[in-house]
Parts: sequence; structure tokens; C-alpha cells
Amino acid sequence: MNKNQELLARREQLLGTGNPLFYEDPLHLVKGEGVWLYDADGRKYLDCYNNVPSVGHCHPHVVEALCEQARTLNIHTRYLHENILDYAERLLQKLDPSLDRVMLACTGSEANEQAMRMARHYTGGTGFICTDASYHGNTSLVAQLSAIFEPIEGYADFIRMVKWPDSYRCLDDLEGEALATAYADCVKAAIDSMHEAGIKLAGMLVCPIYANEGLSDVLPSYLQQAVKHVHDAGGVFIADEVQSAFGRTGTFWGHEQAGVVPDIMTLGKPMGAGHPISGVIARSEIIDGYRNAAMYFNTFGGNPVSCAAALAVLDVLDQESLVENAAEVGDYVLKGFKGLQDKHDIIGDVRGSGLFFGIDMVKDQATKEAAPIETKALVNKMRHAGVLMSNIGALDNVLKLRPPLPFSKENADYLLEILDQQLSSL
Repeated sequence: MNKNQELLARREQLLGTGNPLFYEDPLHLVKGEGVWLYDADGRKYLDCYNNVPSVGHCHPHVVEALCEQARTLNIHTRYLHENILDYAERLLQKLDPSLDRVMLACTGSEANEQAMRMARHYTGGTGFICTDASYHGNTSLVAQLSAIFEPIEGYADFIRMVKWPDSYRCLDDLEGEALATAYADCVKAAIDSMHEAGIKLAGMLVCPIYANEGLSDVLPSYLQQAVKHVHDAGGVFIADEVQSAFGRTGTFWGHEQAGVVPDIMTLGKPMGAGHPISGVIARSEIIDGYRNAAMYFNTFGGNPVSCAAALAVLDVLDQESLVENAAEVGDYVLKGFKGLQDKHDIIGDVRGSGLFFGIDMVKDQATKEAAPIETKALVNKMRHAGVLMSNIGALDNVLKLRPPLPFSKENADYLLEILDQQLSSL
């Protein structure tokens, strides 16, 4: 039995079965630096998947800030401390002025849970709308919005799932504004369905770039129209920016690309570059009203060490121009993927913005029949070739790539070369 087999056996014994791992041959990682990860045998892998260490693995500035604060003090937020206030101020400066309150937690699931509870308190409604290929977390309430993993207890009657705005396998073969309106009409129909069932709408919760669904190129007017339908029905729009925020899309926030301002937005994964911290941002009347009613607090949410790490992330994003890098290098990568699409028939569509990409794999470009088996095989072949990625989507056939934001054109060339080779051998 080799070392990895020993670890797998211990993991199953100690953590239980059904504990997910990436790849058929799981990786034993021991070190990260920049855009690279290293396994226990010293082999390095180009990381094209992990957006948690968004400013790069083990960035020295983040590590230094975290360690310095950990050496000084770490305590919960029922004492006064500057870090949480400094962080809130800097974060809000990057947002529309209407979003003027911050609540911090530890995970994206917690953030979405609180956002949903806020929406219910503010609107007096109970119903929520999400897409039919979504995932937003694993608390009991948030799991109701997961179309990817059905909750153990089944779906409640207050949930309506609408068609996600797929720009490749388009609704009714429509295009442009007609397609955007057709998808928005699905939201209106869901609201009408709730009304007929006597359920008042609380809100719609979606990722503004549809990260788990497989990314979308549907016109921004879709989300603008959908949000108007939600507002007209007395609900709020919750933007789940756990994956799309902090420069990932080449803009600081994912919702900027749709030209909408959320009533509530949730943050997570990249906030602390690997240190657990998440957040909810909303208008003052929403958060203040909820706090006064619920007296919400979180023992670890917003602690000085977490906020020190999060502040350091903002430093790095600004000082190293990583948002601008995501836009420039992302455009370069996207053009490279489109070149591979012209060469390899298995690529049906390429979507993305900034350093977030979806490559839709098909058995036939004419019929657009999904190729999930081949997609999984390619992900594993790339892992053995030294490049890490994953797959997502309603049909499990979309290659998902979201490398750390310092990703360079040199890194991109390496990725494109290896991907070309592995596609040819598939």
C-alpha cells in the first residue's frame, strides 16, 4: 500500500465514506506558491481551479498580516477592534453607495443563510427563486436552493427553480434580446406560480455569472429584467458573489457586468485567500432591521485575524493590479480557448470573463449533445499532465477553470499547450 492509499484508508476510517475528493487518483498536496501547487513527491501542478487563494497560494503579504495579528490578539467581535471596521470601510468604498452595511461570518453557506433570513424579515415573504442548475451552500435553508444536490428532506413548496440563462443550448432557439426576455419571463412565471399558491416572494438568489451552472453569455438585460420582476413583486435580489467577487471576472464585482445593483450580496471563498471569512452586504434598512429583530452574532465572524487576512487581500488586489490582470490575461486565454475550439470538434462552446472560464464539451457540435464522460476523462488526463481543473454544469460536461489572479500569459501558454495535447489524445 502506497502513501496515498494509506491516507485514503485513514480518511475513510476517520471522516467516513462519501467524503468527496478531486480526481480518480487523488492528489496529496503539501505546498502552494503563486499559481503552483506541489505534491508530496515534489511534482508541481499549474493551478487552474482554486479561486480561494485568489491572490496566489500563500501570498507573503497575506501570510505576514495573518501571522502578525495571530501573535497579537484573536477574539470574537463583542469587543471593540479596528480591523473589522477598517475592513468594512474599505469594502464598502468599492460598492454602490446604497450598499452601506456589512455583516461578517465564516463560510459562504452562512452568508447565504443570513441573506435569506434577512430577505424574509424585510419583505415578509417566504418564497425564493433560484436557477435549475444552482448550488449556494449546505445549511438546511440554503440547501433548498441546490439543484445540483437535492436536500435529504426534499424540496419545500416555497422554492421555485427557473431555467438558468444558458446561452449555448438556448431556450426556444432564441437569440439576443429575445432570448434574454424569454429567460426573464421564466422568473415572472415562477413569481406568478408562487402567487397562485398563496406564497409571498421574499427574493431571488443567483450567482450573477452563473458559475456553477456553466457560465452564461446571455445579454445583461436578462438579469435586469428578472430583477425588475422580483422588485415589482415585493422581493429582493440577492447576488451570490462567493465565486464571482474580488476581481475574478475582470471587474471587482460580478454583478457589475450585468449593470444591476443587488439589494443583498454575499461573499466568501477568496475573501481571506484561504483563511475562513465570509460576508453579507446590504442596505442599512435591511441589515439594521434584521439585527434588531434577530440579535445575530457570530463567534468567529469578523475576528481580528480573519479581518487582517482580508485586509491584506485588498492590499494585494490593488497594489499588484490583479483585477486589471484578470481582464487582460483572461481575454488572452479566452482567445486561446476559441482557437482550440476551431481545432477540436469536442469543444462545442467557450464562455467566460476575466479569469473564469467554461468549456462546453460535446459529442457532436451540430446536435450539442453533452459529453460528460469525455469531460471527466479529460479532467483526469490534465491532472496527470500537471494542470488542475474541474467540471461543472447541469450536464456535468463543462470544464471549469478559475486560476489564481496572478495568472500570467506565460502560464496561459503552458495551459493551452497541455490542453491541446490532451484533447488530441482524448
